[in-house]
Amino acid sequence: MSDTSLIRARLLARRAELLGRSAAVTADLHHEHEPLVADFADQATQRENEEVLRGIEQSTRGLLRQVNVALERVDRGEYFRCSRCGCDIEAERLQAIPEADQCARCAAHRQLA
Repeated sequence: MSDTSLIRARLLARRAELLGRSAAVTADLHHEHEPLVADFADQATQRENEEVLRGIEQSTRGLLRQVNVALERVDRGEYFRCSRCGCDIEAERLQAIPEADQCARCAAHRQLA
């Protein structure tokens, strides 16, 4: 199996994991497994939990977008190249964050901006 085949398999596994997480959060938000309780205080707690779940869902959607972009970059032969400066993305960075599209220097610069 080539390097890009391994990368693609890893990204596809990550996407499947994120899709599973998204489905579970959606089910929880729609109370598919546990209906809303009748007690007002407990309902307030459930509503607070829903806010946390909405944050998780939003984060998951963002990660899914990044994984899909990474898969497109693999297809175009651009996966190892920083989308900002064009330099190689560090192998350690891609190992830790397979959906990364920027080298560590550019990513750090973006976070400071």
